[in-house]
Order: sequence, then C-alpha cells, then structure tokens
Amino acid sequence: MDSREIRHKILLILEMVKFEHTIFALPFAFMGAFLAADGVPSLRQVFWILVAMVGARNSAMAFNRIVDAEIDAKNPRTANRAIPTGMIKKSEAWIFIVASALLFFLAAFMLNRLAFILSFPTMALILLYSYTKRLTSLSHLILGFADALAPIGGWIAIRGDLTWPPIVLGLGVTFWIGGFDILYSCLDYEFDQKEGLFSIPRVFGMVWGLRISTLFHILAALFFFLTGILAHLGSIYLVGCLLTSIFLIYEHLLVKPNDLSKMNLAFFTLNGYVSVILSVTMIADILRG
Repeated sequence: MDSREIRHKILLILEMVKFEHTIFALPFAFMGAFLAADGVPSLRQVFWILVAMVGARNSAMAFNRIVDAEIDAKNPRTANRAIPTGMIKKSEAWIFIVASALLFFLAAFMLNRLAFILSFPTMALILLYSYTKRLTSLSHLILGFADALAPIGGWIAIRGDLTWPPIVLGLGVTFWIGGFDILYSCLDYEFDQKEGLFSIPRVFGMVWGLRISTLFHILAALFFFLTGILAHLGSIYLVGCLLTSIFLIYEHLLVKPNDLSKMNLAFFTLNGYVSVILSVTMIADILRG
C-alpha cells in the first residue's frame, strides 16, 4: 500500500467515525477541566485531555460501526457506510479501535491515578452502548451518559476527585444528548419497527417520541443552569444558558412527526452551536474571575 492509498484509507476511517462530531463532547471535557482548575489548566493537562477524548470517541465510534455493520447494510440510510460497502475491512477497523483505546489509556495514565483507574470501566461503558439498541429504548440515555463522562472526566483529569458541579453538568449532557438522539432516531422509525430494534419513537410512537425529546431538553437546560449556580458562575454563563435554550427550542420547532426534512439542521448544526456556546461562555466566565 503506497502513501496515497494510506492517506485515502485514513480519510475513510475518519469519515467512518465522523471525526468532526467530536465537537459535541470535546467542549464539555474542557468545561469540566476549567471548572476544576477554576482557571486555565496547564498545557500538559489540556493536551492529554484532548488525546483522551479523541482516543475514547474514535474507539467507541469505530466499535459501533463494526457491531452495527449488518444492520447498517440493511438500512438504506446507512448502507453506504465504509464497512458495509467494503471500503474499510473489519480487521482495519479493529486495528484502529485498539490503537485509539491504547491512546486513551495512555492519556489517562499521564493525567493522574484516578483517571487511569477509571479509564477501564469508562471504555467498557462507551463500547457497551453499541449493543443497547437491541435491548432497550433507554439506549438514548445510555449514549447520553457515555458522553456525560466528558465533563466528569475533564474534572477528574485536573483534580483527581469528584464533586457536584461536574456531575450536574454531566446530567445536563446526558439529557441533551439523549434528547437529540431521540430526534435522530426518528429517521429510522420504520426500519427499527421492521428489524425489532428499540428506540423511544419506535416504542412510543413519533408524536410521543418528540414530546419525550422535548422533556429531555428541558431537563438538560435546567441542569445547565443549575451547574452555573453550584459553580458560582456569573452573567456570561447565564447568557450562554439562555442562548442554548433558544437553540433547543428552535430545534424542536424544526422537527415535526410528519416532516423530518430539517433534521440535519436540527441535529448537526444547532447542537454544535449548543456545545460551543455553552463551553465558550462558561470558560469566559471562569476566566473573568
């Protein structure tokens, strides 16, 4: 395999794991870190948190693609993914998973003892998610909790302990991710019915699925506000919470049971704004002192 083929294969793998979607979780890891430091973490800590997040997310996404390969091949929405089409071999994906997981463990080791100890159950949890859609409609919340480990892990990476602000922030992330994962699962409503897969829209119907998603996002907004209170944050973060609440409201105005045409705008664009705005305003508030 020459350098051009290797470069092409790397790009295919990065596309397979949707590397750009790291924007959903990575800002929350740094929110946890800045909260724990009550200021700016060291460059060394920032670097290893970044490495840990990339390693954890990439291993989880690639593992999900392997576990779901047969299902993806049957689903018209996902049939063109790299593994079902044969562009990426499962053996190649496994090499990527192992390398990414080792990178995650190394980063945790370089941060502190508690981070390293917890890195193993953390990896087990984020890999376990890939099986949950076959078992329970709570898969949305399990995915949310896996992402909620980002702010909790960011805090532990700095302090080596755990307290309420990162936990409450993690609850906000759990319901935020869970809420928009419900929205996204609406695209597979008919397929999930046919295959007997679990999702809240499939179990409760599209209308109630969207209502539950709305409830989850209300809870997320409340937990985000509560994080500010517990962490004694000020007006800048409050503005961030208000803005993200507006984006969440707009997201639910875009998606209707009989019209999913604006799902990409609601899922990718608006939720990207939520994570970026919330993290920027929190960090700005912390740095203001």
